[in-house]
Amino acid sequence: MAEFVAEINPQNITEAEMVVAIPSYREAKLIGFPAEQAALGLQKFFSDKSCVLINCDNDSDDGTREAFMAADTGDVPKLYLSTPPGVRGKGNNFHNLFSKVLQLKAKAVVVVDADLKSITPQWIKHLGEPLFNNFGYVSPLYVRHKYDGTITNSIAYPLTRSLYGRRVRQPIGGDFGFSGELARIYLASPTWSEAVRNFGIDIWMTTVAMNSNTPICQAFMGRPKIHKPKDPGSDLGPMFSQVVGTIFDLMQHSTGFWMRVKWSRPTSIYGFGLGEVELPPPVKVSAEKLLDNFRAGFARYADLWREVLSPDSMNKINEIAGLPDSRFDFPTQVWATLLYDFAIAHKNNAIDRQELLASLIPVYFGKTLSYVRKTERMTIQEAEEFIENECMVFEETKPYLLERWGA
Repeated sequence: MAEFVAEINPQNITEAEMVVAIPSYREAKLIGFPAEQAALGLQKFFSDKSCVLINCDNDSDDGTREAFMAADTGDVPKLYLSTPPGVRGKGNNFHNLFSKVLQLKAKAVVVVDADLKSITPQWIKHLGEPLFNNFGYVSPLYVRHKYDGTITNSIAYPLTRSLYGRRVRQPIGGDFGFSGELARIYLASPTWSEAVRNFGIDIWMTTVAMNSNTPICQAFMGRPKIHKPKDPGSDLGPMFSQVVGTIFDLMQHSTGFWMRVKWSRPTSIYGFGLGEVELPPPVKVSAEKLLDNFRAGFARYADLWREVLSPDSMNKINEIAGLPDSRFDFPTQVWATLLYDFAIAHKNNAIDRQELLASLIPVYFGKTLSYVRKTERMTIQEAEEFIENECMVFEETKPYLLERWGA
């Protein structure tokens, strides 16, 4: 694949100490705001550095490029990169970005989502400052609604924490910082895959950082993340399979690393703690849709699950499926064991991997319904504590994975 099919660099920028990048596909209506806020952040907090704002795009046909180039970014120069026509994927945008970062000899890179509505200039400070203070990767920490980011809450956070021993709360947050040195490691990694070139990119970046002994911190963002909300019970599209498939792929590549990890340790927080009073907007969840999806999945995939799960896990799933609607419950211990079973099946490749990942989606819907019911009367902070406790169950269940992984 050609590195850049399109590069628009009106000020002919050839070097920059600091980059703020905005990956996009068809974000013409929204990209101007994060671009302008990012520029204000660079002017206010990094005026002593040479900076550039980069839009890495998927050849959007809705005027994204024009909207980005027209944004008022003051003295901060702009640069536009695009994948070839027809080449989609957030990870492909990042592949272009990593190459450009090395060309520019940048020391620090901050990435923010193109659909962000809550970004402030301070976000650039929070994500960028640690990179000039001996950290190589900065993950965001923001107050999110308890039903926003359920893939993170139920899968990405507990799995990466129990596997690699690092408590990084938002491993697929979408907004983060990384060093120029880490960009070089990313570009050279042998673990690029089709999933990583798409939605698997965020979890891949966090995991590769964890496995390369890069100093990691979390940056408290000071505001909730407000972007285009999604109902956890609605169609997940390819995102679910790409994120979870990437986690499972990386487990194989880094077996020697995670098998030695016993327990997790906290990751330092840059900025203030979770004492934020500003509440995120509510996320609506259809419990009925979650339950229907779980039951339909049970009818469709029960035979496949029987091949994948241990007899004990399968018995538990049968029990859960037999519960009346009003008493539906998915215990965390069952969920952790089941995810480990799926990871082992993925490694063994006994079943088509796309089919395997598709069959996990209805189970995830059942787990999400159970989480929604258990936390519906909880505050955001109480729901956070609930998730922390679930992560401890994953860590306590890890010996089951270790025993079966090599069997």
